[in-house]
Amino acid sequence: MSVYDKAYELAQALINSPEYLHYMACKEKLEKDLASYSMLQHFRRQQWEVQMFRLLGHEVNEEVTQELEQLYAYLSAEPVINEYLTAEYQFSRMVSTVQKILSEAIGFWTVDEPCDKNIN
Repeated sequence: MSVYDKAYELAQALINSPEYLHYMACKEKLEKDLASYSMLQHFRRQQWEVQMFRLLGHEVNEEVTQELEQLYAYLSAEPVINEYLTAEYQFSRMVSTVQKILSEAIGFWTVDEPCDKNIN
């Protein structure tokens, strides 16, 4: 069996996993609740903007950080959003673990080792 066949097999295993199926069910449920979906999209947009701002070397003021934390706390209290975020986290964690296993098997740099290891 080729590497590509195994990759497709892995993809099928992922999309048939309980974590993915639960994530997709939660996503569908969230998308039907337009108010919750809109609030989460708004939060993620703000979160992304703050991350981009930081990546560009700018400092984010405390007020913006607190506002995001308060919004996250509010969203987490919403059952549909909380269930979705939990399912998303669980599936992402599984995918991340699979990626780590593959990276370690082929000797790619991982977060646990210094990034200058292979620099001459």
